[in-house]
Amino acid sequence: MNIAVLGAGAMGSIYGGHLSLHNEVAMIDKKQELVEKINADGLKILENDEDTMYYPKAMLDSKDLGEVDLVILFVKSLFSKVALEENRHIIGEHTYLMTLQNGAGHEDILSEFAPKERIIIGTTEDNGAVLDNAYVRRGGKGKTNIGMLVPDTDKMLQRVKESFDSCGFDTHIYDNIQQLIWDKLFTNVSLSAITGVLQVPIGFIAADEYAWSMTVTLIKEALAVAKAMGLAFNEQEVIEKVRAISINSPEGKTSIYADLKAGRRTEVNTISGAVVRAAEKTGVDVPTHRMVVNMVHAMENRDKKQG
Repeated sequence: MNIAVLGAGAMGSIYGGHLSLHNEVAMIDKKQELVEKINADGLKILENDEDTMYYPKAMLDSKDLGEVDLVILFVKSLFSKVALEENRHIIGEHTYLMTLQNGAGHEDILSEFAPKERIIIGTTEDNGAVLDNAYVRRGGKGKTNIGMLVPDTDKMLQRVKESFDSCGFDTHIYDNIQQLIWDKLFTNVSLSAITGVLQVPIGFIAADEYAWSMTVTLIKEALAVAKAMGLAFNEQEVIEKVRAISINSPEGKTSIYADLKAGRRTEVNTISGAVVRAAEKTGVDVPTHRMVVNMVHAMENRDKKQG
């Protein structure tokens, strides 16, 4: 397949590098030094305690690329719309758009650039970190879970699975991919949101009665939205799962925590904000999530105005 990967950070590099083994891959990123390094020397990935070189193409823009078969979005979600708009010309009438980004509701943005029949959503259990320019560590191989919003009449999911698996991924197709996305989302909309606002590590949440009370409220609101969407979860199991993550990650830091601490904009709109948007569609009241989204944005603006 001809594949364009938007964003050459840790995850974009892991997927772009591996997929280049058996596909024509173009990695598109705004960092000139990174693009030049990949094109000159290749992309180095540390995995299983060994460095492996991969050789995808890299470019600052895609003006000469032409239409591709698959666009994979790996930019931070707050830049998704801009990235797709800047690369709209590579999206043809047969191009599929895929997101494996954190959070939920990404299909709302993707559907502005392609019909639902050509949108693939999912989650990845792979993880990675940038070690240096064009040098990434793959922390561990996990499942790549994919699905579609409507029936896959053209069998594209099977084609994607075969391509990904031949390049070292473990891909699974799901009829109801939203179930997996929301299962992962419960942790983000509770721990990420609260640790970000309080500026505390993950372990603080389960250890503090007040923080834990707020977290449980957020989980229950999100569960009510999921139920209205036709998804089925066991409330106590979800709560205990989040508690265990907090207890087992005493010094862990979430993305919202890190972004707010560094004075960066966060991805709260596709984390807690995804619950708010889904609640509006289903008629469920989620006042605590609304407040959290407002607080995070106020913190972003506070740092901006103080600067």
